[in-house]
Amino acid sequence: MKRSWFILFLLFSTVTFTQAQELNASVSINAERMTDVNPQIFRNLERQVQEFLNNTKWTNLTFNQHQKISCNFFINVSEFNSNNFAASLQVQSSRLAFNSTYSSPLLNINDKDFGFRYLEFEQLIFDQNSFNSNLTSVLAFYANVIIGLELDSYSELGGTKYLETALNIMNVAQSSGFKGWTQNEGNNTNRFFLISDLLSSTFTSFRKSIYEFHYKGLDLMSENQTKAKENIIASLNTLSDIHKVRPNSYLMRVFFDAKADEIVSIFSGGPRVETVNLSENLNRISPLNTTKWNRIR
Repeated sequence: MKRSWFILFLLFSTVTFTQAQELNASVSINAERMTDVNPQIFRNLERQVQEFLNNTKWTNLTFNQHQKISCNFFINVSEFNSNNFAASLQVQSSRLAFNSTYSSPLLNINDKDFGFRYLEFEQLIFDQNSFNSNLTSVLAFYANVIIGLELDSYSELGGTKYLETALNIMNVAQSSGFKGWTQNEGNNTNRFFLISDLLSSTFTSFRKSIYEFHYKGLDLMSENQTKAKENIIASLNTLSDIHKVRPNSYLMRVFFDAKADEIVSIFSGGPRVETVNLSENLNRISPLNTTKWNRIR
């Protein structure tokens, strides 16, 4: 019952407070290769990006301090010239399991085409209906993806509104000329395909699995570990629906990049459940992780 009241409060509260922004983001910039540039510019960029992510009010929901979404943004700068940056961006987010201190990885994605222009001390401005800079557009895109998946984990398809905001950001940014926003870039692993797939009916099972894995699985661990594990197995079986239609899809790789180690940990201790069919299913839908699945007993 307490768990249900918490979800209702999180999803439907419209009261906002200045201290109640949604993200608890940590930002780290690696610019070790830029040996001929004043490192202060990268420190200032790091500080401004972190403030932008944490001080922007992304939703009309109320998040208390302990409900803020923990996430990490790692920016690896490969080139810098006349205030133009070429970089990659690693985005990670996690979600607390109910009635515990355990933080479950929810997103772990590497964006390899993160080019942007940054003038030191220039205010970072974002408007989802206009393109001001690729820096703020990419950050806002992932902020909304993080929030959307977080809410999906509490309520089936509960994050649709924020995933649609990310889709709008992508649509607005497509004419900018920056990489990562269109489908014609020679790969299917960029921002365009991430948000298009998340909102496609073909991949609804992916988002349902997020809900089943966390709300029906991890959140029950403190009450009934056996039932929780059985529900997690059911959530992974749900992913088979995607595999049947789109084997080796981008979203499946995104899911297991975040969850593979956690899955092995869940089924390597505590109350034992039948895992033969689980292992067979995992080897079929995520063969790149076969070595890990072999550790499940």
